[in-house]
Amino acid sequence: MSNTVIHPVRDDELVGVARLRWQWLEEDQGAPSTTEEEFIRSFVGWARDNRSSHRCLVLVDDGVVVGMAWLAIYQRVPSPSNLHRFSGDLQSMYVVPDRRGGGLGSQLIDAVVRLADELGLKPLTVNSSGRAISAYARGGFVTSPGLLKAEFAR
Repeated sequence: MSNTVIHPVRDDELVGVARLRWQWLEEDQGAPSTTEEEFIRSFVGWARDNRSSHRCLVLVDDGVVVGMAWLAIYQRVPSPSNLHRFSGDLQSMYVVPDRRGGGLGSQLIDAVVRLADELGLKPLTVNSSGRAISAYARGGFVTSPGLLKAEFAR
């Protein structure tokens, strides 16, 4: 029987989270252009340096990190009715392939939504791949006719 939990990432789990991010890139795009060791070192440093603006929740099964989701927190322009406005963006949600389809991703989405609500973030957005749209919809996300984005050629 597994012991699956979701909690804020601990420092000793950051290497596992970096490995998930590496695995995700390999899965989607093939071999990365840097070494895994170099990426892990850089990623762990970034995660530590940005923990106030990027909160990571991890899905851990019997001590192994098998999923992650990041909540990016953005300060918004103050309004006369709310001088301290913040919004959130759910980013880099990933569950290892052999653990998909059993509801763990939905649990991770729900945990991020609860955290954003606790922090008073409005709105909470997500930019999803096509295959995950239904999971986010089940988690309460809806399309918004007022949310636009610009794509830039690189």
